[in-house]
Amino acid sequence: MPSQALTPEFLETLPSLIPETRGTYYFDTEIAGFAIEHRANGRGTYYYRYRDAGKRVRLARIGAVDEISLIEARVLASRMKKMVAEGGDPKFEADRFKDVPTFAEFAAEHYMPHAKTRKRSWISDDSLLRNHILPVLGKHRLSRIRRSDIVGLHNSMKQSGYAAATANRTLVLISFMFNCAMRWEVMPMVPNPASAIVPFPDNGARERYLSQEEAHRLMAELETNANHQACNIIKLLLFTGARKTEIMHARWEFVDFERHLLTVPLAKSGKARHIPLSDAALDVLRSLPRDTQIPWLFWNPNTGRPQDSIHHGWDTIRQRAGIPDVRLHDLRHSFASFLVNSGRSLYEVQKLLGHSNAKTTQRYAHLAPGALLDAANIVGDLLQSKPRLAAE
Repeated sequence: MPSQALTPEFLETLPSLIPETRGTYYFDTEIAGFAIEHRANGRGTYYYRYRDAGKRVRLARIGAVDEISLIEARVLASRMKKMVAEGGDPKFEADRFKDVPTFAEFAAEHYMPHAKTRKRSWISDDSLLRNHILPVLGKHRLSRIRRSDIVGLHNSMKQSGYAAATANRTLVLISFMFNCAMRWEVMPMVPNPASAIVPFPDNGARERYLSQEEAHRLMAELETNANHQACNIIKLLLFTGARKTEIMHARWEFVDFERHLLTVPLAKSGKARHIPLSDAALDVLRSLPRDTQIPWLFWNPNTGRPQDSIHHGWDTIRQRAGIPDVRLHDLRHSFASFLVNSGRSLYEVQKLLGHSNAKTTQRYAHLAPGALLDAANIVGDLLQSKPRLAAE
């Protein structure tokens, strides 16, 4: 029973080695008990040899060489060694080392049930899985998916004409799902095959901000348009920088007129957030019709439920205002741009928009070259001014 460092290079030499009649065991020099059985037919199997509580020598099968990678086998051997040290018996606790599911099985049985209860964006995840990931990786066991497989999927999406952002979101989801599978012990702890894959540069990210002249045209249209509900929603989006659903699904119970706050119990960050309400925003809220039987600020008169979309009303309004390319979400960008161009700090913008990460707010930094220049001139003016005499 020779000792041998079990490495990828050694595995490549196995076909050239002539095993004994009943096979040869090569025991790893790093993990005591970890071994490969090389049989006469040229096939190999990983095992872990140990002594049970009765001091009897036992072999726990880990997996065939052509079914499980060396890294995975080494991880499982380490887990078995730890189990033995804790008084367990790997041979009779094989359920702890059950077969790894396919990507599709993991998605259906583990990931999506989790996502539906924990992630507000689970519909997006479901779409990426059905349309892009599962057709390529679904039939493969998680342990057999390699980085090259994921790189191939990532590249093929870009080559098929999908936006860089879509391909990158797919990459992020795959990486997250592998992390979940390992954290939930559905598969061994191994290097994440989706890590270290460089995302595509997203040079096509759309940024559209209203100019002051465009904003004034829009406000003029909102004052005269007959679709009062859509106009009031748009005004609140402009005055608060809130996300569309934060306004359209708001309830009266979450409006605090005295503190000038609108509370969103569950924001995109997964936490509650409080939106400051300006005087202009409060004026809009005070003008809204109320029904004591309906808790929402805005509702569909046919269903009594909150509005899901104002696309038709918004499309008419933006066409008449001469801004046909502006999306509803661009009103949030415009809110930020007006603040930054008025000299407000990115920290204030971050808090008003409810960004949990300051990096998200950095996209607006380039909008205030004048404010930055004024700040830089403060130092120059200070250093070039004549010092005042102590007597003065």
